[in-house]
Amino acid sequence: MIFVEQNGDDSLVKVTVSGPPGSGTSTLVQRIANNHSWRSLNGGDIFRSEAAIRGLTVGEFSDLCKKDLDVDRSLDTILKKEIKNPHGSDIIESRLSGWWAHLMEVSCLRIWVNVSPEECARRIQKREGGDFQTQLKLSQQRQMDDKERYRILYDIDLDDMSPYSLIIDADNIDADEVYSLVDARLRSD
Repeated sequence: MIFVEQNGDDSLVKVTVSGPPGSGTSTLVQRIANNHSWRSLNGGDIFRSEAAIRGLTVGEFSDLCKKDLDVDRSLDTILKKEIKNPHGSDIIESRLSGWWAHLMEVSCLRIWVNVSPEECARRIQKREGGDFQTQLKLSQQRQMDDKERYRILYDIDLDDMSPYSLIIDADNIDADEVYSLVDARLRSD
């Protein structure tokens, strides 16, 4: 496979998956991992675990991250180490995992799953409940906050798609179709 950088006999990360909340990245990672028998790491799991360690809800921890940028830096350091770990995960999902692999010059398939704010809100509403307009407002605010935080922290523009080798517009396709596009790319490389 072309998307694997070798370090001795061990492979570094093979695939990164990124996208806004509600885009289906977790579902995609699970499908890739199951069908290829690869190990995966979800950045959201790291986030939730750190919140639990601190005795905070996810919302409270998110507020802390907005106020204390060092918390974000520490979480991103964990992901960066995992990307370069020759014994680590084959697939890493997080909003910035594709950027980290790009900046660290790790040769891997870097996927961005794109969906409109409205589709994000519909998917989050389906998963978590609530009304559409509230979910849309919360989703848009979270994305604006994240974009600003990553710009301040790392001078990364989340609208810049140049680090990604595969960008999937998933507004009008389901999880099976998204996976088929990724699987075809993995098999062709």
